[in-house]
Amino acid sequence: MSFQIILIIHVLLALGLIALILMQHGKGADAGAAFGAGASGSVFGARGANLFMYKLTASVAFAFFITSLTLAYLATNETSADNEPTSIMESAGSAPIVPSDVPMIAPTASESDISDIPE
Repeated sequence: MSFQIILIIHVLLALGLIALILMQHGKGADAGAAFGAGASGSVFGARGANLFMYKLTASVAFAFFITSLTLAYLATNETSADNEPTSIMESAGSAPIVPSDVPMIAPTASESDISDIPE
């Protein structure tokens, strides 16, 4: 149950991270603001909006990494909690490879087979 909840939060964080990254201005947008073309009278101030967006993006990215690690931890512990074999060799050792009622007869080479081989 907790795996599904963390997975839903993880997907929402991923979508939020994509939206935050796409809303940010590039490096070239700062040059216009330096010469007075920027909106210095905005709600956050001349530089406040970018600083807020950077901090929000970093916070969402950190939460995304934490949910990634949590999902990886839960996925590995879920599979190892089962009592099933974890490797191919363990599962092969528990079942016979050849049924016991089948006779094991090795083919033998006759003299006619050997004489057909070119030298």
